[in-house]
Amino acid sequence: MNPPLIVSSDLSTRSTLAGYSDIAAATGLRKLSSTVEEVPHENLGTITRATAMAVIANPWLGTGPDHDLSERTEAIAPLLAKLISDRLLEALGGVESVEAFGKAALVGSDGELEHAGALIHTPYFGNLLREALGGTSIICFADGRGVPGETLRVPMWHKNAAATRTHYQTMDLYLPDAPHAGEIAVIAAASSGPRPHARIGDRTTDRPVTSEILKGIQL
Repeated sequence: MNPPLIVSSDLSTRSTLAGYSDIAAATGLRKLSSTVEEVPHENLGTITRATAMAVIANPWLGTGPDHDLSERTEAIAPLLAKLISDRLLEALGGVESVEAFGKAALVGSDGELEHAGALIHTPYFGNLLREALGGTSIICFADGRGVPGETLRVPMWHKNAAATRTHYQTMDLYLPDAPHAGEIAVIAAASSGPRPHARIGDRTTDRPVTSEILKGIQL
């Protein structure tokens, strides 16, 4: 019997917005979903914030804590990064509009927390998401276990300057039917601007503060 034919595809130049059936089959994708919110601002114009989520079958079900996760991580995580980043860029209007980003993953009750981490905490997801959204900063994150009906708070910060407090923000994402027990939900968020009325200063310009200030506090 002849071996199965492996067809390579250059995903670096291909949009997944119109068709992704091959990627869905390769990742065990059950659903993709996106949310977009617009926050009008008198000085900044409209700040657009978005999330994109892929829900897949957990590829490590039935394996133990000593099982090597790397092979499936390398095969699946880049595909999820591509699906998700394409949708965030579409929602925000292109890479030039992205100022802040974040990521998250929830694993269903039949999996390990490490299964969620394997899909977002390696270069196979994070580096691709960062490159697609034009960032240089590490990406802030949330991960954990979840059941259908969760509300997940996805953190974000500036894509190039993590110390910029103005862009510390979160998006609340309601997951009505994910993750099922044997699934993993992988999410990323992006924003075209800061918090609407940020005014608590910046970490790079803070004066030095240590526990010494406790000695002179008047109560």
